[in-house]
Amino acid sequence: MYYFKIFLPLIALLGLNGCISGSSSYYVLSVASVPTTVYPPSQMVIGVEKVTVPGYLYKRDIAIAQSNSQITLLSNAQWGEDLDKGLTSRLIGFLQKKFNQPNVYAYPWGINHQPTIKVSVQVTRFIAQGDKVYLDATWSIENMKTKRRKARLFSTSVPTKRDTQSIVSAMDRAFAEFEETVAMGIKGISSH
Repeated sequence: MYYFKIFLPLIALLGLNGCISGSSSYYVLSVASVPTTVYPPSQMVIGVEKVTVPGYLYKRDIAIAQSNSQITLLSNAQWGEDLDKGLTSRLIGFLQKKFNQPNVYAYPWGINHQPTIKVSVQVTRFIAQGDKVYLDATWSIENMKTKRRKARLFSTSVPTKRDTQSIVSAMDRAFAEFEETVAMGIKGISSH
């Protein structure tokens, strides 16, 4: 019993030290970017369905591609959010800024918030490989009043260095490009 009382605090201290020294850095992409231009306010209500992402983005560890079929998870760099939720919130925040209005809501929207424009996004690739970050996605926009629909593919690559901060920064810039493209699509479909 005597040895137990002496070694228990020592074991706890060593375990705590391991937790502290092996700490990770956490990153988020949910902060909406600043629009390059702002559209005048309108009466439309925009509904954004939850952004879908590839399975490797549901992991907390940040993934990088070693090849087209192999990824590596960075154990010391983690997402501080669920990316599907974070990217959805970011897109909503961006569209609120871009269209200069608060009437942008996440699905499911309530009776009081029936959208005139519905936005759906499916990210199919969002990862660093070599010296670039790649973002491939499909998006669709539907005018709920006229039933006019527009769907497009989006693909971009943004230069990056190999450190995690540079990779996340490049991912941020890639998604900012995507947001602007979706906003132009909304502008085009809402004016008809």
